[in-house]
Amino acid sequence: MFKNLKPIMFENSRIPGWVSKFTPIDAYAISFFIFVFAKGELSSLTKRHETIHFQQQLELLFVGQWLLYAYYFVRNYMKLKDGKMSYYLNPFELEAFVGAPNINYLKTRKRYSSWWAYRKQYKSGGHSKKTKK
Repeated sequence: MFKNLKPIMFENSRIPGWVSKFTPIDAYAISFFIFVFAKGELSSLTKRHETIHFQQQLELLFVGQWLLYAYYFVRNYMKLKDGKMSYYLNPFELEAFVGAPNINYLKTRKRYSSWWAYRKQYKSGGHSKKTKK
């Protein structure tokens, strides 16, 4: 039922610029609640990326996703001391970056388990703990 819902998108917004002042990345677009705010025009790839975040938020009743997102970011930051890598290794971002290039991803995406599967990369810092010899 909720799988086909899409966020309300606002292009040419100042909100990503304001938020970027408090984050380790220069955000082009931000998904928050039922809205997506973008600095400029949204490409279809960015629309899918932000819609994946919207679906993650729906699954976790918005606040749950925000809390888990912050938890994974802080946990990564404590481990890596690198804000950009902490952002990119967040399981919510990993799912959105990997899924967005696939135009059918939102149709085939499994509820609840999709971002959950990326926790392993987060736990290992984005790479396997075992090294090949």
